[in-house]
Amino acid sequence: MNELTPFDGDQPPAPMPEPDAPQQASGMEANELPHSVEAEQQLLGAILTNNDVYDRVASIIDSSHFYDPVHTRIYEIAAARISKNALASPVTLKAFMEDDEGLKELGGPAYLAKLAGASISVFAVRDYAQMIYDLAIRRELIALGQSIADKARRVDVSSEPKEQIVEAEQSLYQLAEQGQTESGFKSFLKAVTEAVNVTNEAYQRGGGMAGISTGLTDLDKQLGGLHPSDLLILAGRPSMGKTSLATNVAFNVAKAYKKGVKPDGTEGAVDGGVVGFFSLEMSAEQLAGRILAEASEISSHKIRQGDMSESEFRRFVQAAKDLESCPLFIDDTPALPISQLAARARRLKRTHGLDLLVIDYLQLCRGMSDNRVNEIAEISMGMKAIAKELNIPVIALSQLSRQVESRDDKRPQLSDLRESGSIEQDADVVMFVFREEYYKEREKPGDHELDKMEEWKAAMERLHAKAEVIVGKQRHGPIGTVELSFEAQFTRFGNLAKSWQQQPDGYE
Repeated sequence: MNELTPFDGDQPPAPMPEPDAPQQASGMEANELPHSVEAEQQLLGAILTNNDVYDRVASIIDSSHFYDPVHTRIYEIAAARISKNALASPVTLKAFMEDDEGLKELGGPAYLAKLAGASISVFAVRDYAQMIYDLAIRRELIALGQSIADKARRVDVSSEPKEQIVEAEQSLYQLAEQGQTESGFKSFLKAVTEAVNVTNEAYQRGGGMAGISTGLTDLDKQLGGLHPSDLLILAGRPSMGKTSLATNVAFNVAKAYKKGVKPDGTEGAVDGGVVGFFSLEMSAEQLAGRILAEASEISSHKIRQGDMSESEFRRFVQAAKDLESCPLFIDDTPALPISQLAARARRLKRTHGLDLLVIDYLQLCRGMSDNRVNEIAEISMGMKAIAKELNIPVIALSQLSRQVESRDDKRPQLSDLRESGSIEQDADVVMFVFREEYYKEREKPGDHELDKMEEWKAAMERLHAKAEVIVGKQRHGPIGTVELSFEAQFTRFGNLAKSWQQQPDGYE
């Protein structure tokens, strides 16, 4: 690098190139990567002259976007000092970079003074930052294109073209979202800063809920809402209401959606969210029918049969009109490979946004392995990877093994998760849906057993329209049981009124 020549302390500094004529990609050698050393020098000089400039550019670039490795280190040290409210100037940075070999080649600490001394215009720093970012993206695109071309040239049995397309799409998504194709190692300082920012947001909320609300008060209290990058497994035996609960949560989140400016300054959902629903078992029409049954309060059986009165049909049509703008997107493609599921989720986030993903259900996805246990492990790992990559909560439904039916106490537990222990391992939260009423109904005694019949009726009355969500694992919170109401005719879960809430006013 010879844009800035080293100089002796006795020599006056050579003038830096005018900022109006930055070194663009067009003026470079054919095989040289696009960059502008002059723009980097001007930006660093402006920061070292006036630390307030850093706040203007921090949202556009970070140290990884600089082309020159010495400039990368200068920016990192300056950013770290400014973040601590300490001065970042040629004098203060000199102590940290006296032994830097790259800086020595440029003239040593005197190069820092030269940067600050030759800085011309502070008002144009955002333009310089944008130029540095754009050129960095171009370099990443060139590297990504070369990587795709190299892989495509190698005809390898283990690397199918479809897999290469998914990989390329994933890398392009990451580049578009984060400005880099690989995140790599993150310094502890950066990780700690992010953790403090998250805690500060929680503190500003005054102990309020951190995640997206499910619309079910007691479940929100237990989970603290649905948190980004979490994989939540919702499991249960058939007829327990897994799909109904997942549909209710998805509908509640989409219905509450409001767009605005979030605390971090970005635009997105400030309440509720955009929901993607992979319905691998039911068609989109059947799923929409369930949601409409809940919204219109008309029995799903009546809707299927078309056995409705005129007033009910009008209510049904009105509910459909009210839900037209609901940001709930349904994909009912059966037997989707986990790689395709991830690609479609990425595409949805790019085109419409995505705040919650629901998958019904895990065992209907496909992996690459011939061994079923390994395949389920691959699928659960893939779902956790989607949650982390897209930074959204993912709710995946799962079947339970039949061993539940053979026990006296039918309440499910973690060991009942079907086919693989990896589901329990990868999940941040494991919840079980349990309706004791379903099992008790099948224990009805004969009409001649009067005593047993009375006991059975009393039990049925106690259990009627009630369900339990058993939180068997929660990585960041307590486990426990949440009681909900369940209206079977509308396939709707709701908040359950407690006995103390039903007491008359003034009663103690």
